[in-house]
Amino acid sequence: MSKQKRNANKEFRLSSWAIDNPSVIYVMIGIFFFIGLSSYFSMPREDFPEVKETKIYISTIYPGNTAEDIERLLTDPLEDRLKDVSNLVEITSTSQEDYSMIVVEFDEDITVENAKQKVKDEVDSEKASEDWPIFNGAKVEPDVFDLNLSESFPIMNVNLTGDYPVDKLKEFGEYLEDEIEDLPEIKAVDIRGAQDKEVEVAVDIYKMMAAKVSFDDVIQAISNGNMTMSAGNLKTSGQRRTIRVLGEIEDPAELEDFVVKWENNDAVYLKDIAEVSFKEEEKITYARERGKSVVMLDIKKRAGKNAITAADRIKEIVKESKENYFPADLQVTIANDSSNRTLNQVDDLVNNIIFGIILVVTVLMFFLGFRNALFVGFAIPMSMFMSFMILSAMGYTLNTMILFGLIMGLGMLVDNGIVVVENVYRLIEEEGMPRIEAAKKGIGEIAFPIIISTATTVAAFVPLGLWPGLFGEFMIYFPITLSVVLGSSLFVAIFMNSMLVSSFMEVGDKELTRKQLIRLSIVLGGFGLFILIFGGAVRGLGSLMIVVAILFWIYKYGLKKAALKFQKKYLSRFENWYENLLRTALRGRNVYAFFGFTVLLLIVAFIAFGISLGSGRTKVEFFPDNVPNEIYVYIEYPQGTSIEKTNEITKNIEKRVYAIADDPKYMDGENNLLVASSVSQVGKGAENPFTEGGSAAEMPHRGKITISMEEYKFRNGRDTEGLRKEIQDGLKGIYPGIAISVEKDQVAPPSGYPINIEIEGKDYNVLINTAEQMRNFLNSKNIEGIEELKIDVNTGKPSMQVTVDRQKAGELGVSVGQVGLQLRRSLFGDKAGIYKSGGEDYDINVRFNKDLRYNTSALFNQNIIFRDQSTGRIKEVPVSAVASQRNTSSFSAIKHKDTKRVVTLYSGLRPGFTDAGAIVAEIKKEMEEFTGVPADVKIDYTGQIEEQNKQMNFLVGAFFSGLGLIMLILIFQFGGISKPAIIMTAIFLSFIGVFGGLMITGWPFVIMMSMMGIISLAGIVVNNGVVLLDYTQILIDRKKLALGMEDKALLSLEQVTELIVKGGKARMRPVLLTAITTVLGLIPLAIGLNLDFFSLFTEFDPKIYIGGDNVIFWGPLAWTVIFGLIVATFLTLIIVPVLFNIVYRIKIKLRGGVKKTPSKNKDLEIAA
Repeated sequence: MSKQKRNANKEFRLSSWAIDNPSVIYVMIGIFFFIGLSSYFSMPREDFPEVKETKIYISTIYPGNTAEDIERLLTDPLEDRLKDVSNLVEITSTSQEDYSMIVVEFDEDITVENAKQKVKDEVDSEKASEDWPIFNGAKVEPDVFDLNLSESFPIMNVNLTGDYPVDKLKEFGEYLEDEIEDLPEIKAVDIRGAQDKEVEVAVDIYKMMAAKVSFDDVIQAISNGNMTMSAGNLKTSGQRRTIRVLGEIEDPAELEDFVVKWENNDAVYLKDIAEVSFKEEEKITYARERGKSVVMLDIKKRAGKNAITAADRIKEIVKESKENYFPADLQVTIANDSSNRTLNQVDDLVNNIIFGIILVVTVLMFFLGFRNALFVGFAIPMSMFMSFMILSAMGYTLNTMILFGLIMGLGMLVDNGIVVVENVYRLIEEEGMPRIEAAKKGIGEIAFPIIISTATTVAAFVPLGLWPGLFGEFMIYFPITLSVVLGSSLFVAIFMNSMLVSSFMEVGDKELTRKQLIRLSIVLGGFGLFILIFGGAVRGLGSLMIVVAILFWIYKYGLKKAALKFQKKYLSRFENWYENLLRTALRGRNVYAFFGFTVLLLIVAFIAFGISLGSGRTKVEFFPDNVPNEIYVYIEYPQGTSIEKTNEITKNIEKRVYAIADDPKYMDGENNLLVASSVSQVGKGAENPFTEGGSAAEMPHRGKITISMEEYKFRNGRDTEGLRKEIQDGLKGIYPGIAISVEKDQVAPPSGYPINIEIEGKDYNVLINTAEQMRNFLNSKNIEGIEELKIDVNTGKPSMQVTVDRQKAGELGVSVGQVGLQLRRSLFGDKAGIYKSGGEDYDINVRFNKDLRYNTSALFNQNIIFRDQSTGRIKEVPVSAVASQRNTSSFSAIKHKDTKRVVTLYSGLRPGFTDAGAIVAEIKKEMEEFTGVPADVKIDYTGQIEEQNKQMNFLVGAFFSGLGLIMLILIFQFGGISKPAIIMTAIFLSFIGVFGGLMITGWPFVIMMSMMGIISLAGIVVNNGVVLLDYTQILIDRKKLALGMEDKALLSLEQVTELIVKGGKARMRPVLLTAITTVLGLIPLAIGLNLDFFSLFTEFDPKIYIGGDNVIFWGPLAWTVIFGLIVATFLTLIIVPVLFNIVYRIKIKLRGGVKKTPSKNKDLEIAA
């Protein structure tokens, strides 16, 4: 059989099988419906998808060391080990007082688990070396771990306060901690605002010296006296008895009677030289809720678990604890609860899907009639249920990325159903075929085109599946979801739609008699009323049934007439108008004029967009600029500041912040319309998780205020970004010497600060001086948009250098190590053992008492007491006799990038400024005049700009790679390059809508979203183009068959033009419907129209509001598709036929013309 004969008489076996086996399809529908619905309810809900970085963190605590010592002892040796590990991308590190953090980033070719194992192996090898430092009698232990971003942020805080001492509040907190940590959804619970306890042995140095007792004497006495050990087994009388020597203390007070020295029949007891107390460790954390001191629980969710379920279970635990365990006067509150916002954001997107379905089915009803609209509309929920089933099986959560993929696919997934239903309907109505024959032939005609069009649409997204890095992990859910939805819709169209149309399709709508309508209304209304009154939780189903009954009446006596009028009058007129327009476009040289004008429009759109960019009217953003749901105020004193001082200034700043937040314009009586809750933390917990994720440093110089906003719909139009600006302005210039940063929550993976200038070199003093000069220089230029330039390290960390005279020390029998250990034990202390109580272990630490601990005179005039090995006599050598000290300053931290020292000058953007690229470009331009960069210092612009350029390059590459895949598939489908080239041209011409729309509106070009929109648009344009061109080719093949022409023969231009017009008119409805349904599916999200259908039917309150987080995040992508699709529809209906006509003219010319064959109406009827 010739190719054109096969093309003219197609039948698709899979669809024919479905048509012949309807019972199997019904069972399949039931299974998919049940599993899909179950999957929807069981999928964990979350705001954004969880991403796991290919980064491994090495956190090492070594108390009592400066940043330089940490760098020398810990960071440098580990970096030297790790720099040659395979698959390494970058090593960064921070060395600061007492703490080292190294971050090792790997490429995508290695799993996180394998990367972690490689790092652990290298760390263990280094730790095994002789030079690795020792602390408390054991080697310092580096902690190697990977980090999931979702586990870095608390999902809520539980705060406890009342007329109780802190240790009692902590006890209540520990009870909750144990209960909450037992939940499978919870990763960790950290207690803030209260310290762990310790047994402190506070020695009086003067009493120690008088008794000639050393630290070693005290530590050994406690260590040897507080011990329970096994002495072995005693065999006696045929039995084995295990001997245990019991010596562990049961009360810290018992330590006072320990003998630390026995000499000349004279005992020195511990109580003679020291005070023993069981108390809180030195303060490292403060916590407050709205300025009131609390014990706070920071609760973090486990990756992959349901945040909503976790929050509900925590609230239940808190409720039960208040009722059954806690005293009545203990106040327990919940702050920063992100679960409600997550749930509502997910629900808003679900409601957008429902709203889109209603709009789409309504439009389908007007175009295709009620019955046919139901056939097509059936594809929407069925494809959704199939998608939920597949996505759940893949282990995905139900997040905003996946839900938008479903919304995006809403209009596209009905496309296959529209083509199937419309083609079968046309064969029944126009050619009088029986229903089953029409279904088999109709689906056979368009089966391969819709498979290929679906494949080409998916092909546009295939390169996005290879998206590398953190952003790839974050955004990949969108193309995967779209591919799943489109694949599901194809399955539904081929198997389910084909069976349904073969069983139920009729020409014309079946009339519902008044008697039938009354009977139906009584059944629906009666059951609905009963469920509404007695249904309880499902009462919404009752009101829905009543509404459906009312809609039947509205349809019969209103909508049906309007739909028929639209189809027979307006749609018919539009089809005739389109036919005339297409004939005009294809007549003579008009084809060149139409194509030339379209190309000219594209050039004008690009030029106008470029001018708009250059003038600053159109901004370029990396990611959508969200309005804050949380505002963070980060407070940083110079390193070395005591936590008490940091706490006092944080309290002062809190008062200012709360005064701004409680401004009357944000209040409605006693109710704050913006602020839902606010907490503050000082010390531990005050880190920025976006830039310091995984840090275990104590940070006594840092404070943090977290203000959680009310949901968007409760703000009554108040602007949280405006509040952030007011807070920023209200704190500017008031606290000299303190770095204050007012930031907001991020919706994207961390990419660094918008302004991030790295200064690299060897001499850290030179780097810091260069950074300070650059900061002063740029500040003098008054560049708009810069929040405040900060330097990430400084030389203001107070320190004291102690120099030991080795010669004198050696003469007196003292080593440098002895001097250092004596001072360390005096200040930091030394662990002498463990006290066990109530299942908990508490350290026993020996150090100076508080009165003398920070007394420089006492520290350096104390005696080092030891026994001379040569004489056996006790020697006493004052520290001041062998050592001198002087006050200096040191680095607050030392940072490395790929083992080289770096200092970073960074800043956020002021509220209202979003185009980081433009500001960095201005900084670069101004820096051309800066002459203070030493020869061995290198400057690099990194952070968000570096990431932005990387992602832009990838997306452009993905776009063209997608086009290449599409081209290959189209060549396979059409067996040539002319039709694929036509479709490729249409894709590029659709940019007229994208860039023209952005230029006219002045909206920003959001790199991540607009580029995704362009890639999505390419898939839709291809889809429509394939359906149109393939059907036109079928008409041409039928014509050739009717005329007895060979496969490679060409029809005359007049014949081809007539067939192009006929093909265009036959495919106008599917193309137009695809565009309208896609646009309508996106419109609720694009304009931010939110309507709660669940509350509408249960509480009769639709809770309508405009705007919200979803429209801010997804709006740019939605509008990109809408703008492009409006133009692309014109291109598909007019320019694609024009291009096809031009190509056919070229073919005729190249073959030297074609003999005219008489054209008869009969021939055309056969071809149709």
